[in-house]
Formats: sequence, structure tokens, C-alpha cells
Amino acid sequence: MTIRVLAISGSPHRHGNTETLLDAFLEGAEGEGAVVEKVVLKDLSFTPCQGCNACHRKDGCIVQDELTPLFDRIAQADCLALASPIYTMGITAELKGLIDRGQFLWARKYIAKTLYYSRDHLRRHKGVFISTAGQSWDHVFDGAFPILTAFFDITGFEYWDNLIANNMDRYGTIRGHPTALAEAREKGRKVVQVIRKARGEDPGSGA
Repeated sequence: MTIRVLAISGSPHRHGNTETLLDAFLEGAEGEGAVVEKVVLKDLSFTPCQGCNACHRKDGCIVQDELTPLFDRIAQADCLALASPIYTMGITAELKGLIDRGQFLWARKYIAKTLYYSRDHLRRHKGVFISTAGQSWDHVFDGAFPILTAFFDITGFEYWDNLIANNMDRYGTIRGHPTALAEAREKGRKVVQVIRKARGEDPGSGA
């Protein structure tokens, strides 16, 4: 069966460190037989969450724009890779805008209680966070992790792993990092193998 990897780049800077790391991850996944797709949020026209709480009273979000079909594609993915550089100790406005618009899924799960993901579903759906940061500080990514945890929870993905590289101010670009791109390709291959195994398929079959 086909494994679909959906990658969403939240960086406003095209082909920078984070998107390059994301591309290496996708190379690994595609090389392992997955069908990959990359969406660049800065190229989409969308409105942030309005905080109207209409989704608490009716099913779905009242805002209809280019994020609306993206949520349908998220629901169809087997692996969701969310990528953002660290800006001011957190994720970018672009990625945060997507995550906030997922409030309608939170309402389905926790208010209407019409959305439920089984343990088996979560085993077969993996979420990965991909990020870079200029600082060498060990905790520079910590502000992002709870936000990603919340989004993977409401979209039905097990938060499987992070692919992060800091100290970019020292390395100059991600291509100057001694291990990051190779690790990204390997992680892309690995997540496809893990999903395949969770489905009961041969992890190395490329089926």
C-alpha cells in the first residue's frame, strides 16, 4: 500500500536551512518508496483563526480559504512533517497560523467528541517536527514542542520524532553542518519503514 508523506514548510524564507533539511527528509522518504508532497505555507492565501468559537457550536471552520483543502490532505497523509525555523524562541507565524486554524478539530475531539483516533491509527500515522535555529543553546527548540504536540494530537498523528539542528550561526548554512542532511535522509527512510511495519508489511519491501 502507498505511504503518503505530507510536508508543510512554515518558513517565510524559501530554500533556506529549514526547507533544505525538510527536502533531505523527503528525499529519504521517497527513496524508501513513499509518495511525498511539500506545501509551502507562504505561497498560500489564508486567514488566521478568528477566535469566534463557531466551531464549538457547529461542525467545521467557518473560514474557507486555501487552508481548507490542506486540512483534507493532512487527514489523508500517513506521515505529517511540519517544518519551521525558530523565530524569537518559537515557530513562525505561518506555521502557527495553520496550527491555530486546527481549532475546529480540537472542538470535534474535545467538545463535540465526534473525533477519535484509535491506538492502531496512531501507530500507523507519524508526525515529525523539522527545525533549525541560529543559536547553540540546547533549549532553543523547547518553546515549539508543546505546540507541535497539540497539533499532532488533534490531527491524529503520533508525535514520532524531531529532526532539529541548532548553531546555524556557526555553520553558516545547513549544508555546512557535518551530519544534519544525512540524518534527515535516514530519518525519512526510517519513518516509512516504521509505518510499513505498523501496517504489517515488510519494512524493506517498498510495497
